[in-house]
Amino acid sequence: MTFDPGSLSSFALIGVGFAGAFLAALWLSLIIWTFRDMRRRSRDPLLRILAVLLVAVLSIPGILIYLILRPSQTLEEEYQQSLEEEALLQSIADLPVCPGCGRKVEAEWVACPSCNTRLKKRCHQCGKLMELPWNLCPYCATPAPGMRRDMSMDEAIPPNPTD
Repeated sequence: MTFDPGSLSSFALIGVGFAGAFLAALWLSLIIWTFRDMRRRSRDPLLRILAVLLVAVLSIPGILIYLILRPSQTLEEEYQQSLEEEALLQSIADLPVCPGCGRKVEAEWVACPSCNTRLKKRCHQCGKLMELPWNLCPYCATPAPGMRRDMSMDEAIPPNPTD
């Protein structure tokens, strides 16, 4: 087998061509990846363009700079976090507090165990809990004791037309 310098230069040329094609594909894939990643992290079109230009101009150093400067959370992660915070605030706001001491109380408590403030009253007819200002039980329509009677219960509740 003889050594031909012309075939060596053609192998080198083919190797350089493959290396160039690989680097061009890597450069293009870094630009596309940067655009897609920035699209998931920001709504600002100017930031998207700047990130893509940074990677397009500087290539590997540009992607390193982008990875350092990009927003830490995606838009979806920010949305999920805001939903979690809102749910947490909602659950905190839903807990009733004692008007006397301000501590959290359960919805079915009649009195606050900390300061003995009366929170609810029981209906004398059905025994269900009623709010203190209510003068009529919403469950059985029984007037609370001591309620002023301007009219009878038959007059307060209109008759059912099917009766």
